[in-house]
Amino acid sequence: MELRVENFAIIDTLHLSFADGLTVITGETGAGKSIIIDAIQLLVGGRASTEFIRHGAEKAEIEALFDITSNASCIEVLADCGIEPEEGLLILRRELGRNGKSLCRANGKLVTLSTLREVGKYLIDIHSQHEHQELLLPENHLKLIDRFGDARLTEAKEAYLAQFQKARALSEALHRLTRDEREIADRLDLLTYQLAEIEKANIRCGEEDELNEERAKLVNFEKLYEAGLTAYEALNGEGKALDWLRQTLSELEAAETLDPNLDDVTIAIRDSFYLIEEQSRQLRDYVESLEFDPDRLDLIEKRLDELNRLKHKYGKTTKDILDHYEAMKAEYEELTGRDQKAEQLEKALDEALAKLNACAQELTALRQNISRRLVEAINRQLADLYMEKARFDIRIETLEPNGLDGYTKNGKDRVEFFISTNPGEPFKPLAKIASGGEMSRIMLAMKSHFKAYRGATSIVFDEVDTGVGGRVAQAMAEKIYDLARDGGQVFCITHLPQVAAMADHHFYISKKEKDKRTITDVKPLDDREKIEEIARMLSGVEMTELTKKHAEELVRLANEIKR
Repeated sequence: MELRVENFAIIDTLHLSFADGLTVITGETGAGKSIIIDAIQLLVGGRASTEFIRHGAEKAEIEALFDITSNASCIEVLADCGIEPEEGLLILRRELGRNGKSLCRANGKLVTLSTLREVGKYLIDIHSQHEHQELLLPENHLKLIDRFGDARLTEAKEAYLAQFQKARALSEALHRLTRDEREIADRLDLLTYQLAEIEKANIRCGEEDELNEERAKLVNFEKLYEAGLTAYEALNGEGKALDWLRQTLSELEAAETLDPNLDDVTIAIRDSFYLIEEQSRQLRDYVESLEFDPDRLDLIEKRLDELNRLKHKYGKTTKDILDHYEAMKAEYEELTGRDQKAEQLEKALDEALAKLNACAQELTALRQNISRRLVEAINRQLADLYMEKARFDIRIETLEPNGLDGYTKNGKDRVEFFISTNPGEPFKPLAKIASGGEMSRIMLAMKSHFKAYRGATSIVFDEVDTGVGGRVAQAMAEKIYDLARDGGQVFCITHLPQVAAMADHHFYISKKEKDKRTITDVKPLDDREKIEEIARMLSGVEMTELTKKHAEELVRLANEIKR
């Protein structure tokens, strides 16, 4: 994977190339180690914020290149979006703007954030401190075990959700029909009154426009009459416009016998004369048709007032009133025929609930199989992490729903993780008794199984070493390295020298000032620099020859383990 980041938090410009194996990032607190993880998380669909944009910049850009040649699941998701990898490569790009807009692209094609998340699931699995807290919340445990499901679980969840939505829609429709009888009676009274009111008004679409046009003519009768009469008299009468045109035409008709070149002019004026003469007659008819009718004006005013009153109650236009009328009529018919309709809905709901229960049972069975495999895998992993006497367990409680109550969009299962940390002790809820170090090891055990299960997913650990040290730290280091074998990629931000010693590639991150601005600097370390950094991690502030020899010994032992 290659990563490019610009104007992100305190990162000005950053370009990193990650090879296969275990890549470790170390450095000072606050130098920006977790910022790199934030950038990767955004690239695969994480929640964006303008706070990520570097001060003074208009946008932040994150771009990464992935080799997905052997990642069939990712290629399939891309194909559904009409995106084909070029030579097995995928470029993801995300831009965050000051205006709050976020642009996502895959191989140059704009994609939605949900598509980015779907693709990201098959590229990178990020274990952050936030995800670590998921183990403390039992409501997240169901979501965690579902991650280990295959295509069968995905299909079963989709089928269940579709049936759940159908049953919920039927239940809501039935509830509307079987509300309190008094409420229904009041509603029917109101509907009866409103329907009668609109029916009595006998509204027509377009009626209001016609009335307003007629009203304008009546209100402006005098102006229209005077204008029409004056215009007519200007065209007709002795010495008026038509007289002059008639004389012009007569002269031209006499002249065209002498000069044929006047034919076109004569024809044009003749056509104009006849046209104006016809319009003059229509203008006369218009003036004669004008009539002021105060009674008609009064009727129009009253009708418009009535329409305005109905618009105030039922909609902004007469069309809105008629649409509202149809909606009320449908509701009235539904309520008056509710007994028969309710019986039909009850039958349909019973059938939907039976199918929903079958879908939920299938989900439960699949989750139980997943849980058994997961429990066995995690307990094996915990033994490698010096928790060999601990026993991890997943308990699935299947609720007994009453109607639709008890079903959720995820089924009817309640899942919780339990653990017994010492022989002879009963299982207790994980969130209540596990320490921070135990939580870290349990999550690492889950990630180890997840990597084996999902195959091509790269894993990012952000400070996975919380609460551990000594031989446990060494065991975790070896376990993390195991995840990176066989061509995999694991990126780890760590404070543990044991983990850093196991790294195939080591980056050191620090802060420095440039043009009076703080920026993040990332430097790949060679073998000598790697030993010096591990010695610093061992000693803290002051590095001694003893800590340097200790660091050399850690790296030597790590290389032997890796061989």
